[in-house]
Amino acid sequence: MKTYRTGFLLALTGNIVLAVVLVGLWLHYRAAKPLDAETKPSNSLAQDSMPTSMATPPASIEVPLVPVQISPQRLQSIGVNTGEVKRKLVEDEIRTTGNVAVDETRLAYVQVRFSGYIQKVFADATYQYVRKGQPLFTIYSPDLVATEREYLVAKQNQQQVAQSTVPGVTASAASLLDAVAERLKQWGVPQKEIARLESTGQVQQELEVDSPVSGYITERNALPTVAVQPEMRLYTIADLSTVWVQAQVFQNELEGL
Repeated sequence: MKTYRTGFLLALTGNIVLAVVLVGLWLHYRAAKPLDAETKPSNSLAQDSMPTSMATPPASIEVPLVPVQISPQRLQSIGVNTGEVKRKLVEDEIRTTGNVAVDETRLAYVQVRFSGYIQKVFADATYQYVRKGQPLFTIYSPDLVATEREYLVAKQNQQQVAQSTVPGVTASAASLLDAVAERLKQWGVPQKEIARLESTGQVQQELEVDSPVSGYITERNALPTVAVQPEMRLYTIADLSTVWVQAQVFQNELEGL
């Protein structure tokens, strides 16, 4: 029992000593705090006494820009060029490679609508320039010669029955002549050839074929003594006054075109 009492007194004494030490530390902290408080206003006062230009501006306030002057020698050394401000269209230049092609809408093909044989060839070279109406070749066609003879016979019959009083004879002769003349037109026989046939009354063995347009010969299949069919292309004539340029550019460069 005596031992238990002695231990209790020692524990109580230790707690009292610890409490005293804690109270002493707290008093020391309270005594030192006013000194720190007095030093802080002096620092803030020192900051307030600093010039406005040396103080750090708040982040929300924009600092005005300061003009900079550069000498002409410096401008020349760094490659600065000046010019007058003008209103104009802005163009972008794209350099690429391409091929020049013939405008397909300016191509002309020379063909005949009847069979025959080429006799003379006047335009006898590829890339030769020809003008519209210039003779290209002459052709002999048995079918064309026979049709021209029918035309002359029909015209002669019309003249003979012009004074006939038999009903329908005059109309039949006129209809036959119109049918033969229409066949010549459908074959592409020029009007000047039909007019010559009426005025002279003579069948011409060779028909002259002229160029329908002006341009350069890019293809030629017309040769002397060659047999010709309606589906045969004899000449291809290209008008090169306007051409196409086929070039390849990247897709992102199309905006500048």
